[in-house]
Amino acid sequence: MSREPSPSPLNHPIVEQSFAVIDQEIGPHGFDPAEYAIARRVIHSTADFEFKDLLRFSEGAISGAIAALQRQTPIVVDVSMVRQGIATMVAKTFCNPIVTAVEAADAAMPGKTLTETGMLCCWEQYPDAIYVIGNAPTALLALCHLAQTETMQPALVIGAPVGFISVLEAKATLAQTPLPQIRVEGRKGGSSVAAAIVNALLVLAWEEHSS
Repeated sequence: MSREPSPSPLNHPIVEQSFAVIDQEIGPHGFDPAEYAIARRVIHSTADFEFKDLLRFSEGAISGAIAALQRQTPIVVDVSMVRQGIATMVAKTFCNPIVTAVEAADAAMPGKTLTETGMLCCWEQYPDAIYVIGNAPTALLALCHLAQTETMQPALVIGAPVGFISVLEAKATLAQTPLPQIRVEGRKGGSSVAAAIVNALLVLAWEEHSS
């Protein structure tokens, strides 16, 4: 088991107390310290230890995301709930622009959802952004298909949509791409999970920047 991350001044004391409980109860795991910091925050946001077995990290995804956050790379989120979940930590750290895909389009394109349409619009403006999907599997699928045909690649894709329709397909499609990614396997996920992953990355990036 890797050692637990040190307490961060960016976290509320109650959050750190919750982390201490998770450290006591999580049991053996194969995460490195950075991966564990992300897993622990996801577990804190959900009170669900099953996420220990659902998180997947592509090689170099965390280090690449940390560098991108430190460069103030835009963060494109699928829905406003993810935006609300990361806004405070973004403001405490690098003040990255946050763009919400569902608000980026006035109307859905034929045969597409509004969030999917908005994601396509965001890609045109921010192809190298950090993309965070916690709700809309159609947006994740659109992003994966775009990335396979374009030369520019996002700094990171966080694939954590939740639900029953197209969720498994979207995550499987992401897994088959070479995109730098943090992924939640199975049907679980959601806006709070996606936001927790971003917030953990922001803390890691800030601590590296400040050291």
